[in-house]
Amino acid sequence: MTTGLVLVRLQAGKEKQALAKIKEIKGVSHVSAVFGRWDLVVDIEVADLATLANVVVSKMRNIPGIFTTETLLTTAI
Repeated sequence: MTTGLVLVRLQAGKEKQALAKIKEIKGVSHVSAVFGRWDLVVDIEVADLATLANVVVSKMRNIPGIFTTETLLTTAI
C-alpha cells in the first residue's frame, strides 16, 4: 500500500466543482480544506507508486479549477 498527501491550490470561483471531482477519484480516502498557501490536503491510498503518480498527474491535475499540486509521500516513523 502506498499513501500520500496531495496539497492542492484551487482557482478562485471553481472550488466546489473541483472538490466534487476530487472526491470521485478512486484512491482518494479523505479531503481536508485548509487555510494558508494551499486550499486542500488530499489523502490518497493506492496499491503502488505508479498508481499514485497516475492519480495525481492524469486525474487530479486534469480537473478544471486545480491550479497546482504538490505531492508528499508518507512513511511510517
